Order: sequence, then C-alpha cells, then structure tokens
Amino acid sequence: MTLTIPGFDHIRLPGADGVELATAVGGSGSPVVLLHGFPQTHLMWRHVAERLADEHTVICPDLRGYGASDKPAAADPDVYAKRTMAADVVTLAAALGHERFALVGHDRGALVAFRAGLDHPETITHLGILDIVPTLDMWNVLHGAPAAIGYHLFLMAQPPGLPETMIAASADAFFGSFLDAWANDPTTMPEDVRAEYLRASAAAVTSIVADYRASAGIDVMHDQADLDAGSQLAMPVTVVQQDWGAQLGYDAAGVWKAWAPDLDHRLTRAGHFMAEEAPDEIAAAIRGLLAR
Repeated sequence: MTLTIPGFDHIRLPGADGVELATAVGGSGSPVVLLHGFPQTHLMWRHVAERLADEHTVICPDLRGYGASDKPAAADPDVYAKRTMAADVVTLAAALGHERFALVGHDRGALVAFRAGLDHPETITHLGILDIVPTLDMWNVLHGAPAAIGYHLFLMAQPPGLPETMIAASADAFFGSFLDAWANDPTTMPEDVRAEYLRASAAAVTSIVADYRASAGIDVMHDQADLDAGSQLAMPVTVVQQDWGAQLGYDAAGVWKAWAPDLDHRLTRAGHFMAEEAPDEIAAAIRGLLAR
C-alpha cells in the first residue's frame, strides 16, 4: 500500500497530455502546491503539509514518472521536460478549481516549480525553492573535484540503456545511498518512509532517469532561451538551501537574484531533506513567502 499524508485524501488528477498524477489533498484556504524531490514521493511533505493545512488547501502530487503517478515512456525529450511537468501541475490545480496558486518545490520538484514560474507567471502567485539552483546554472557551477557530489547527474545524462541497466541492478543501494548521504539527521526518516521511497524509486528507474536526462538536454535549452530573452520570475520568490555556494565556489544568492528580483534567499543548517529534518523552519519560510 502506498504511504500518504495522514488525514489527506489520496486521489488521481489529470496532468498534461493525458497523464494522471497521484495527489494528496488536505486542508482549506488559499491553495499551495508542494512538489517533492529525488528519490522521494509526495510523502516527504507530510510534516510541512500538516502544519500548513489549517490555513491553506495543500496539494501534494507525485511528479510524473515518480511514486504512484503515471510513468509515460520517454518517446521524445518533451515527455519529461520540466516545461511539460510544469504543465502537469497547472492542469492538476485547475482540475481542483484553482486558476492561481502558490507553488513550492524541493530538488527535482523545485526545477519543475522554477519552470512553472517562468512559463505561467499569471498562475503562480508565490514561488518557493528548496536546495537547488536552476538547471542551466547547476551545470555551470559543477566543475572540478567538488562536482563529484553530483555524479548521478552525469550518469543519468547518458544515452538510454546503460544508466537504466546499472541503476536497476542495484536500485536499493543506489537510491538508498542518497537517502543516507544527504541527510544530516537520518533519524528524521523512519524506516517505513525510507522503505516507501526505495520501493517507489525501484519501480520507476526508467522514468527517473528520463527526468534527469531531460535536465542535461531540453531543460538546458529552455533555460538558455529564457536567459537570452531576459526572462525573470515575476512573483515573490523564497529560496532555502544549504550553503552550496561555499562548497562549490559560487555566489548562490547572486545566481538566484539574476532570475528573481523579488528574492528572499536563506541558508539552512538542515540537510538536503530539510522538509523532513526541519519542518517548522520550512513551514515558517513558506508562511513568510505567502505573506509577501
């Protein structure tokens, strides 16, 4: 049985191009959509979602290709482009009656949220980003020996075949290594939750790789086109991340300021899985964003 957020309804909703997304929905009030990261499902938002549900309708889908959502074959690069995944989110929210909503994403979900903010400025009222820089900037800051921390980005960027075979052959070891290495406090991820992430990821190797492969190709093209056009995020933006700038030698706040003029950039002492390790901090950051 798929684990979901206690007290939330777990339903299937339409995304773009006939794809259906498994979604947890709870609370009442102005809508906030929360997008999960890798190698996780919507379950990563359980603590934050419960904290926000008193004041907001909280919508937590599994991204296409992840969890219990549909996993279409990557017949062309557009299938897992963040532009397409952003269209999923806008379509899903509209199906619930929300033409405008706040959007917060972590990791892969943050890349989708970033693209949604650029592509749908009339729809996204506020944008929250946890622990990324945009795709184009991500490739630009990964250089030298410190870039080894992102080895999986390079592995899954390879042509179809070898990455899928290698990962599927040792799925629990592969996905589990990130759950271990990226958590400052592993005790915040109970065994049943960890097992759910591993089960869901092992069942989605092909689509997860396709999502990452898109970020080495079509997503870069889309970001570069926006950069060349001078496009920026029109809504208030809050970014919460670890101090990657110090670790990799770049100005993280400066990178984000170029995209987001109305920016609140924060550093956290929590690990990558900050919504689970520091839910009070992340919920407070989201409330602060929504108050702007």
